[in-house]
Amino acid sequence: MTPAPPWALLAELTHACPLRCGYCSNPVELIGRSSELSTRQWSEVFRQAGALGVVHTHLSGGEPLLRRDLPDLVAAADGAGLYTQLVTSGVGLGQRRLAALAGAGLRSVQLSVQHADPVAAELIAGARSFAAKGRAARLVRAAGLPLGLNAVLHRGNLDALDGLIRLALDWGAERIELANTQYHGWAARNRAALLPTSAQVEHARARVAHWRERLGDALELVWVAPDLLDAIAKPCMGGWGAVSLTVTPDGTVLPCPAAGTLPGLDLPNVKDRELAWIWRESEAFNAYRGEAWMPDPCRSCALRTADHGGCRCQAYALTGDAARTDPACRHAPDHHLVHALTHDATPAPHRPAYAYREGGP
Repeated sequence: MTPAPPWALLAELTHACPLRCGYCSNPVELIGRSSELSTRQWSEVFRQAGALGVVHTHLSGGEPLLRRDLPDLVAAADGAGLYTQLVTSGVGLGQRRLAALAGAGLRSVQLSVQHADPVAAELIAGARSFAAKGRAARLVRAAGLPLGLNAVLHRGNLDALDGLIRLALDWGAERIELANTQYHGWAARNRAALLPTSAQVEHARARVAHWRERLGDALELVWVAPDLLDAIAKPCMGGWGAVSLTVTPDGTVLPCPAAGTLPGLDLPNVKDRELAWIWRESEAFNAYRGEAWMPDPCRSCALRTADHGGCRCQAYALTGDAARTDPACRHAPDHHLVHALTHDATPAPHRPAYAYREGGP
């Protein structure tokens, strides 16, 4: 069966970044600047994505502002009919740069935040950046562009969720994504320092419900559930190779952002194949589509059409087999592995011991 067209493209323009966040989900081995796709190559990616049916692209990284050709890339994506959103730390986003991006067709900005307290935020980020984020937020709103915030939640900031929501209101954001950490890439190395307690999660969940009732439509609050603590498998990006694709800085194409960690996929590259072929025909994108690959209990579970067996990358990280039922699920044969991890979580120390990553190649 021919898969339906994707609607979203995550364009990882570079892995270089001024921040050193311990929760970073980019690979442990980052792609160097010399291996990045050129302006022409990225422009062709956007053209092919538009022809395939993609309507929305996140221009991400690393820090996409470190690409000097970013206005050209925005223009190429806009010309291909793609809604362009810049996903940024805000470091390096000045008035002239933003004006150039808006003039090229940029439609919205998503700004990462680590904490509402500047000292705590910079401890998490491993770099001075809080003031730059505030300036970036003001510039985006002054330019009339929609502003969203993204806060990756973990042991070090879950207790400060109220402050993060107030920060979003103060900065004029229309949306804040409260995304509990996914333990892929570098974040997996910091799992012991990042994993929150069940009490922290439940308190934060209650505060989100409180703020939703209080604010109504004034601010969109998106809660990305902590699957390890909820014991409920999350659908992998809406299903493996179902609604989106990721192109890494060197042109490798992934069915989900962390799929590069899985062995034996023979991942395709835009330098060798057209996106349409990759989406429809490649072995990597068809590996976990549908249900034929599923083992029990997924194969006979009524939730299989909703959670798609959970996260393949998490299954591999915890069991060594990407085809296993995601251990986050309470029905999984390997759920004891997750129970052991979450049962061992302890309250946050005053200064969490993050292993900071380098800011990029």
